[in-house]
Amino acid sequence: MSTGLLRIVPPAYVVRRPHRMIERHLVAYRRQWLIVVSGFFEPLFYLLSMRAGLGDLVGTVSVGGQQVPYDMFVAPALMASSAMNGAIFDSTGNVLHRLKYARIYDAALATPMGPADVAAGEIGWALIRGQLYAISFLAVMAGMGLVDTWWSLLALPACALIGLTFAAIGFAGTTFMRGWSDMDIVTTLMMPLFLFSATFFPTSAYGSWAWVVQLSPLYHGVALVRGACAGVWTTSMLAHIAVLVVLSMVALVVAARRLDTLLRK
Repeated sequence: MSTGLLRIVPPAYVVRRPHRMIERHLVAYRRQWLIVVSGFFEPLFYLLSMRAGLGDLVGTVSVGGQQVPYDMFVAPALMASSAMNGAIFDSTGNVLHRLKYARIYDAALATPMGPADVAAGEIGWALIRGQLYAISFLAVMAGMGLVDTWWSLLALPACALIGLTFAAIGFAGTTFMRGWSDMDIVTTLMMPLFLFSATFFPTSAYGSWAWVVQLSPLYHGVALVRGACAGVWTTSMLAHIAVLVVLSMVALVVAARRLDTLLRK
């Protein structure tokens, strides 16, 4: 069966051993766990600052026809942002180091692993890191009394989809980077995504510019996590899921193709 598949699909796109890359990272990071959790704190500090003062000034915000306190409106969006941070940080800077400087992927291709295995393994590892952030953030939300329904547990698979999407996009984008100076592009793009994805304000607050907000991948993730935490489900959720799935699959194909081109020159 695998031989027949190889005749149809190019070897660069066949995924067979991505778990080997994840295994490698588990061994490499076992004594550097603080680096793995570092990106979790920025959204947490935003949440604490919102609850400390701004929440009392804003009052309540409508989510799916329900009025919720402002901190309960912002918390799911920050949870989605936390999953994005975990995925994007690992799939850009760390991948760039392993690709351009440590040459780990050259060594990986000397084994039975292929470019798709490397890409899928790296994206899987970044997804795991993003999911660790999401689980930790949900636990903090529960401890702060910002979770009042068991539907909130569905925010975790939503965050997994966010992590997959941004890990794939980050990895694909990193294959086009020339050096460390290009990392400035990542931070430049991350800030507007974080601030203008209905993270702190509903889309109605943007008026005629609401359609621009909806172009953000994070916006679709925020909508999913916010709906799960509020226990509100509409048919629009299917559209949000479809957008993230399509983006992640396209980015994964681009990443595998670019990696194959770079490593087989």
